[in-house]
Amino acid sequence: MSSCAAELARRLARDAEAVCRHYLDNGCRHGRYWVVGDVANTPGRSLYVRLTGPECGRGAAGKWTDAATGQHGDLLDLIALNRGLDRPRAVFAEARWFLRMPRPEPKRSSPPTPAGSPDSARGLFAMAQSLHGTLAEAYLRRRGITALHGTDALRFHPRCCYRPGGDAPTETWPALIAAVTDLSGTITGAHRTWLDPSGVGKAPIVTPRRAMGYLLGNAVRFGIASDIMAAGEGIETVLSLRSVLPNMPMTAALSANHLAALLLPPTLRRLYVVCDRDPAGHRATAALSERAQAAGIEALTLSATLGDFNDDLRCLGIDFLLDSVARQLAPDDAWRLMSKDGGKGE
Repeated sequence: MSSCAAELARRLARDAEAVCRHYLDNGCRHGRYWVVGDVANTPGRSLYVRLTGPECGRGAAGKWTDAATGQHGDLLDLIALNRGLDRPRAVFAEARWFLRMPRPEPKRSSPPTPAGSPDSARGLFAMAQSLHGTLAEAYLRRRGITALHGTDALRFHPRCCYRPGGDAPTETWPALIAAVTDLSGTITGAHRTWLDPSGVGKAPIVTPRRAMGYLLGNAVRFGIASDIMAAGEGIETVLSLRSVLPNMPMTAALSANHLAALLLPPTLRRLYVVCDRDPAGHRATAALSERAQAAGIEALTLSATLGDFNDDLRCLGIDFLLDSVARQLAPDDAWRLMSKDGGKGE
């Protein structure tokens, strides 16, 4: 840790309760700790911050741990995660603002929109166009996904930059753009799927899928979750499931690790965890289910027959997928979440 970061962390720790009351006001004090749901200020009892103790070492004030996710750190780390800040300069500025410290004179101007930042992700999504009638829509339909209602989180960019790495020049390819949002609906990141201009599939590049911005705990969201929702890894997996569960709010966390760390709405009472049939998928399902149950949320698993639900939809058909999913739903959910035609229409 730099000397600047260490000094800011020490100053924040001296007033740890005030830091918690400002950034984690959905929590409360319990003895020597501040207790709240997570770094995003969700109500709950998973994350605890030590309010008193020495300046450093074991039991130091300002140290925190989230028992559900295993995240831990000092108050600078907490502020960074809480505010979605991924650059040290921005974290230091936020800490100085809280401490009412004067900002140091800038040594040089910084780019207005750092590459890969949440601001950059928001700019990319704003520049993209509606999905309707585009190559991205055609790509999804070729994957068997025709239920595209409520997909405002998806857009199309006709010339999205792709950086191969090394000294190779930047390329441009058409791309499916997905907005990653937090529980309040704020865009914190974006996911890009570069596409072949012929419409046959993904672009012939080394990594046709990449994400940018602040992803941990956040997701691509389809519908607004209140008491019930489904959560899975991939966008196409989740969209395939929506073909037979058109009325269920769903989220795509984009990877197994991010699925395990997904932040859950405080109003949720039942969570369906979409399990990809691989070791990482099983681990993520177990981790998210355990966290949900610890928060008082019933967690049920929806398992694909093949690798994932898009494989099931393309290879086994929508009727098979409909029957398979129906058998895995809680009895009181099937009637209100599955349309009469199994989602075959739009």
